[in-house]
Amino acid sequence: MIAPTLRAIILMLAGVPVLLAIAILAPALWIVGPVWVGAVGALMLVDGALGAHLRKLRYRIHAPAMIYIQDSDPLPIEINFETGPLPRRVDLRLDVGDKLEPLPLQRLYGWADRIHTATCTLVPKRRGTAELRTLWARWTGPLGLVQKRVRAKLDMEIPIVPNVRWVKDEAVRLYSRDAEFGIKTQIDRGDGSEFDALREFTSGMDRRAIDWKHSARHKQLLAKEFRTERNHNIVFAFDTGRLMSEPIDGVPKIDRAINAALLLAFVSLRAGDKTVFYSFDARPGLDSGQMHGTRAYPQLQTLASGLDYSTHEANYTLALSQLAARLDRRSLIILFTDFVDTISAELMLENVRRLTDRHLVLFASFQDRALASLAEVYPAEPSDVARAVIADTLLQERELVFLKLQRLGAQVIEARPEHFGSDLISRYIEIKRREMI
Repeated sequence: MIAPTLRAIILMLAGVPVLLAIAILAPALWIVGPVWVGAVGALMLVDGALGAHLRKLRYRIHAPAMIYIQDSDPLPIEINFETGPLPRRVDLRLDVGDKLEPLPLQRLYGWADRIHTATCTLVPKRRGTAELRTLWARWTGPLGLVQKRVRAKLDMEIPIVPNVRWVKDEAVRLYSRDAEFGIKTQIDRGDGSEFDALREFTSGMDRRAIDWKHSARHKQLLAKEFRTERNHNIVFAFDTGRLMSEPIDGVPKIDRAINAALLLAFVSLRAGDKTVFYSFDARPGLDSGQMHGTRAYPQLQTLASGLDYSTHEANYTLALSQLAARLDRRSLIILFTDFVDTISAELMLENVRRLTDRHLVLFASFQDRALASLAEVYPAEPSDVARAVIADTLLQERELVFLKLQRLGAQVIEARPEHFGSDLISRYIEIKRREMI
């Protein structure tokens, strides 16, 4: 597409006062009008002929295989002109779908072997399938009178998946050579209640661990060594309803919960435990069944990618009752959910109470920064006071629900998003160390 620029339009309109003066003062010189219009038109034709040609533009987009939520990925766009003159500047704009943040206009200057590479940053807003719809390119001729535009339909799709990259980084730090979140990896041996081996009693060992029968048989003091029990059931129950689909710091709560759950699943599978992924909103959704061994981790990643957002309210009665019916042994149930006030939490508390009769429930939620900021804002106006009072009331109701959960025997985690994964790991290690499951 070729169109006149603002400079060409101004140049064309600049002759209007002159033509009006000629029409009034010297009508015999009317020929000047067509000559002026023709001259400007001729300049535009020359500018279009001297500029880079539309059909010579080539582009190549190096799209990533996938994009991780709560992260960003570069998107290199390579453009070149096969032959002919090169424009001084090319403006690029990429039209993306609603799953990605809008991309700004790219202004490209300079060429290297008739090629220029622009790098855009893809920032996902939600999981799903990102779309690269249309690529727009425009440039002007050397005189700046003609603008040439190219519209290329892309129809490219990129899956947006849970942030496994963050999980891998955290796992490397977790299983570093020195420590595991500050606890030696030797913790599996020496603690727990499951017998592991006999060893010679040395100074500093617990005298209650001495096995007197075997000591008498071998005529030396021998002590029992224990290790932590394995093969526990770890159930990750995800509320994919309306409240968990709301964003926190630009990322939906459910996505942050999935990232933390994948990290803990990596740890629990490596520790020998069995893992179950379970989701629900108005009705139960995903049920992965028991998975064990590190080879099951890629399948958990795939299942987590399929957890969709929902606008329905969570039905705790139906979902948690079906979950309890499917568990045949005591399990650690990690419930990722959220609530607004004590009234909306009543059904949740009743069903959590039924679960705690047999299982250990860990209630995992995010701190509500919006309410905290409203409660702590300086009251410059009367409306600020009203908002602060309402926010403080909601925070007190939130604390009341947490107290009720703890009285029912449930564990509670309320952490900031950046500390959520590490706090979850620390609580899991503590539960294992205290043999609460």
